[in-house]
Amino acid sequence: MRKPQRSEELLIDGSVGKLEALLEVPEPASAAAVVCHPHPLHGGTMHNKVAHTLARAFLSAGFVTLRFNFRGVGNSEGEFDDGEGEVADVLAAVRYLREQSAERPLWLAGFSLGAAMATRAAVDAHAAGLVTVAPATSRFGGTLLVQPDCPWLIVHGEDDELVPVDETIDWVNSLDPGPELIVLSKTTHFFHGKLVELRECVREFVERNLMPVGEIGSD
Repeated sequence: MRKPQRSEELLIDGSVGKLEALLEVPEPASAAAVVCHPHPLHGGTMHNKVAHTLARAFLSAGFVTLRFNFRGVGNSEGEFDDGEGEVADVLAAVRYLREQSAERPLWLAGFSLGAAMATRAAVDAHAAGLVTVAPATSRFGGTLLVQPDCPWLIVHGEDDELVPVDETIDWVNSLDPGPELIVLSKTTHFFHGKLVELRECVREFVERNLMPVGEIGSD
């Protein structure tokens, strides 16, 4: 597994104040990713183990990776905004990472509510790819006016006790062409005992769909 050559704790500018973040840089780096954590009111932070696993998957694929705390979490300023201001937080993280990695394709990823926020931000962010784990589809399923036009993976646990997998399957089947969906058997919402499997299926998808830097904007 590739390890970050540089890890930096920092504060980035958000729309209501500073956002606490963690930047990890591998060597060499071919792309960049912003990773979004689960629901702040239920203990979600950028150090959540599923968000951490997503970051590890991207790092192993050669991505500069930025995790951050939504407004009101940890040392991030502001307060929870029921999913509206949190989309702005994702876009603030995207702006910061683009300033650091302007030449690299940028992906979005998230877990649970973070997956919903990443999905809602993906179109405005012009994301090169999207990975959503156990997405809270109730947060965007009925209001997603434009489907992200990029490679998109959803990973869901078969035994998810908080976000029923059948809801996600029905929603994915309503989309055309829709994202790629992987359902992990005997897996609950927090992927207990399944984090390595999650990491590897995300890494495989990312590596399969990553556009080389030299091909960006080519015909």
